[in-house]
Amino acid sequence: MTTAAPLRLFNSLTRQLEPFQPVHPGEARVYSCGPTVYNYPHIGNMRAYVFADVLGRTLSFKGYKLTHVINITDVGHLTDDADAGEDKMEKMAAERAQSIWDIARHYTEAYWADVKALNIRQPAKWTIATEYVPAMIDFAKSIADKHCYELDSGLYFDVSTVADYGRLARAQTEDGEGRIEAVEGKRNAADFAIWRKTPPGEKRQMEWDSPWGRGAPGWHLECSVMSGEVLGFPFDIHTGGIDHREIHHPNEIAQNQAFCCTNGLDKAANSGANVWMHNNFLVERSGKMSKSSGEFLRLQLLIDKGYHPLAYRMLCLQAHYRSELEFSWEGLGAALVRLKRIVWMTERWNSDSELQDATVRAEVGDLSGISPDQTKLLAQFDAAISNDLKTPEALTAFEQAIGLKGKGASWAIDALTLALYMDQVLGFGLDKLTRKDLRLRPKAATITEDEIEAVLTRRKEARAAKDFATSDALRDELAARGVEVMDGDPLGWDWKLG
Repeated sequence: MTTAAPLRLFNSLTRQLEPFQPVHPGEARVYSCGPTVYNYPHIGNMRAYVFADVLGRTLSFKGYKLTHVINITDVGHLTDDADAGEDKMEKMAAERAQSIWDIARHYTEAYWADVKALNIRQPAKWTIATEYVPAMIDFAKSIADKHCYELDSGLYFDVSTVADYGRLARAQTEDGEGRIEAVEGKRNAADFAIWRKTPPGEKRQMEWDSPWGRGAPGWHLECSVMSGEVLGFPFDIHTGGIDHREIHHPNEIAQNQAFCCTNGLDKAANSGANVWMHNNFLVERSGKMSKSSGEFLRLQLLIDKGYHPLAYRMLCLQAHYRSELEFSWEGLGAALVRLKRIVWMTERWNSDSELQDATVRAEVGDLSGISPDQTKLLAQFDAAISNDLKTPEALTAFEQAIGLKGKGASWAIDALTLALYMDQVLGFGLDKLTRKDLRLRPKAATITEDEIEAVLTRRKEARAAKDFATSDALRDELAARGVEVMDGDPLGWDWKLG
């Protein structure tokens, strides 16, 4: 079943909603800026990949053959998004006294673990920057004569050689260029490094020979090369965090224009991609989101405190991707309760045979048995997700659909089929997720689940005998050991570890 509502997406380059019109009929080719693997990703970083995953799932849901590429930056990214500071990878390797290759491998695997925990689908290809260095050198050679100049520190791109530089950022002002390093000899403040030479007397762990001397590629060059090599120019959609909109993506676009010999950006395809999409920031008021703050907020910290990682996915989907999202532990807890309620509602009718039946039907889009009320809610869900991925509205339609009442085995299978069909976009994995999965044990907890259940059994017996003094004493005993008893919980969870 192909859903009916036309897909419209907000294009950061044009600042307007546009109907999705693929470059290649029936296909969708998407590139997402991936992590620089010098440290663990924090949960703000991971919001970008939840957003990109929902985009990819939506494109598949709408019937497009999806090719999604995410890169791994293991060289070249400086401590500033512009040309300032040290190479993040070299800096971390020096601090840890480790091989830069080991650093890259460790943090790449940590990132991939977070991707799996958040039920983010695997892309068609992970592009590793160091595997594309020869292609980067060839790309730079092809544009050097017309668009670049050489300084002692490296090869620089002259932004005055392409039309409409900075249109994506709308930052063609002194304020917009405030983060660009003042390098002696640069023709324009916004000019950026295509190739960075290793300074005399120094040796990098990652460096290569090039026509401009031994060194490493510029960060911006990497994404232009990897996206073009795998997807071809122009491709359909380029995604990233809103921070990339100011410097990194405008520089990518300038390189793409130079390489493809295209003109101004009145035609979006000249930028290398038809649509540029950016998710907004995750805001944490205590300032612990930054990796420089010590124990920053990474997904494992949420898990250690007893929150299932899919509660964070729910938190992300509760806000539109272009809106700021504020993180709080209370908000995360509420998102977990909402997810538990959904799982409880779908578990009501998923016996093994029903689940198998419904899973097969959802995969092929067989919704022939759903009721008129369910059909209406599916249309609302489709309209919301098709209108620039409005996941908050889609979630509401989804919950209303799974909350509808009905009778009989066929109704249960139809309802579960519809839930799993919608979940192809939301990505909770309801065909495998259970209530038990969602009750995680905090790392600091010392009491065992068997001990908790034993005390709760005694407490239920005391309440049944109207011995409320004993009941209260047992509740206080559990509270002292970090267990919050939730009397009257409609979902059937008797307790949670706090």
